[in-house]
Amino acid sequence: MSVRSVSATVFVARQPIFDCAKRSFGYELLCRYKPESEGDTSDATTSMLDVLASGLLPTGLDELMGGKQAFISCTREFQAEDVAVLPSERVILEIHESIKPDEELLNTCRKLKAAGYRLALDDFAMAESGRPFLDLADIVKVDFPTMPPGERTKTARDLAARGIHVLAGKVESAKAFDEAVASGYSYVQGCFFVKPAFRATDEIAGNKLSRLRMLDELYRTELSYDRLEEIIKQDVSLTYDLLRFINSVQFGLMYKVTSIKHALVLLGPKEVKKWFALVTLRSMGTDKPSELLLRCMTRAKMGELMAPLVGLSSHASELFLMGMFSVIDAMLNASMPTIMAKLPLDDQIKRALLGQPNPYRTVFDAIVCYEKGEWDKFLSHAAALHLDEHRMLAVYTDSLRWTGEAFALMQPSAKS
Repeated sequence: MSVRSVSATVFVARQPIFDCAKRSFGYELLCRYKPESEGDTSDATTSMLDVLASGLLPTGLDELMGGKQAFISCTREFQAEDVAVLPSERVILEIHESIKPDEELLNTCRKLKAAGYRLALDDFAMAESGRPFLDLADIVKVDFPTMPPGERTKTARDLAARGIHVLAGKVESAKAFDEAVASGYSYVQGCFFVKPAFRATDEIAGNKLSRLRMLDELYRTELSYDRLEEIIKQDVSLTYDLLRFINSVQFGLMYKVTSIKHALVLLGPKEVKKWFALVTLRSMGTDKPSELLLRCMTRAKMGELMAPLVGLSSHASELFLMGMFSVIDAMLNASMPTIMAKLPLDDQIKRALLGQPNPYRTVFDAIVCYEKGEWDKFLSHAAALHLDEHRMLAVYTDSLRWTGEAFALMQPSAKS
């Protein structure tokens, strides 16, 4: 049954796929279709292709993907015409190993290949039953942790000999990432990039500590605009970033703001703190994958947009900051308790980021489960928050849109 034929709640999320330099190559799209009728089980066979064709996605594919490649999982029933509306240069079709390569499906894949589409085999094992797909595959994804170390390099080498790129899936640590690259894998997917690489002393590097101290001063007291101006003036790049931000089309001002103090007054104290957290994390994460900053920005905006939906309207700024600081341990390669001890954030934010139960933590858990595509867990948190599930797709896509726009404003290359 198509999504188009029934009233339903649709959830969509994306998971990054990296190249060997930890740059985002593309995103795997995750989808959940939740029918209104408890007796309808269509979600088991409804694919992302159905959602894209249904018009239920509140944004274009290119905007959802940030200009990157879209990895889209296909069900056994998909047809070549289902894909024809999607741009072949931006789409990689995933076929799971559980789908048997009968002649009808192989003919469909041949048509798509002839039309310029690329095919990826998902969770592929070098079993004889799946070998007919290898003649058509451009990318093969393997379950990296479960593969014996001795087979990892051989698999990558054998597939590369056939002109196939290999993607290491479920890579959860920096060490595993390095092993995948050393073994010859072209692409890597997993949560390795949101986890800190701890130093033995768990200390914070001096250059990053200085920015953390600036955050400390900003959050410790209700500073006057004069004092805020003094803090920002200490850093030329901060001054440039602030003026560029306030003069962007996002604010739609009819005049150009050239004064730091004027910009601060226009933003207001809460927005200044959010902006300062954003540019500070960017500066502290220059040696990290850009996806890490995108992740915390998206979480921040999701928290802010969810606030009025869960009865926390007056705490939208705090939920924004909670999302923004949720990966600061990975940014600084230090433990969250160490960092929280140095930052005078709201106690509720600290408790949430340290894993202690409170309303903020429930919002945070819902956000993380949504971004991972752990739909059942998300629904459980949504129920606890009395969150209208129908609103989450818009929350997520609006957050991605804001993140893309804000991230573009933050790039040094835009400076002239």
